[in-house]
Amino acid sequence: MPRWFAIMGHRAASKGEFSLNDLPGSGRVDVLARAVSSALFVSHGIRRESNVILHLLGGEDPPRRVWFDGSRLKGVRPDERSIAGQIKAIVKMQLPPRGRFEEVSKGILHSGGGLDETLSEWRSQGITPVVLDASGEPHYSISDMAGLGFVISDDLPFSEDDVSSLEGSKRVSLGNLWLQGHSCISILHFLMDEA
Repeated sequence: MPRWFAIMGHRAASKGEFSLNDLPGSGRVDVLARAVSSALFVSHGIRRESNVILHLLGGEDPPRRVWFDGSRLKGVRPDERSIAGQIKAIVKMQLPPRGRFEEVSKGILHSGGGLDETLSEWRSQGITPVVLDASGEPHYSISDMAGLGFVISDDLPFSEDDVSSLEGSKRVSLGNLWLQGHSCISILHFLMDEA
């Protein structure tokens, strides 16, 4: 069963430079890299069914999406610095048009656009967006996890634009506490593995 994760990077710049020696100070790229690692990597391999779309929304340039496609991914190690290095190389590139993903390397693509484009693409593919929210319905209210795409914020709450885009989407909680995004992804993998 394909697994889809949309990760919001509210301060991560869509264009320019950042320091691999200061990922937290570079728009919290560390949070995004941990999310990618949790979504894609297991102890000795890659979750081929997983897809992660990072939304780089920081800075003054138009937003950029970076898609890590587990079914085709090669040449990426699971550590934060390696993943951040891939992101760093991409934000130096010219931004493709909204809605048109261009492959950068095996299993890594990028496109212009934000959450609205991702949600529209998901819905056209029959993927139902689900928002992770500590105040949402308990996770066990979902009887079938097939065909779901999970939307997870970085260390900031969803913005007003995010909330508007996600209006009408189911909100699901993994517990009373606000968990870090990469931990939520690990829990979701466990639930889907057990389904």
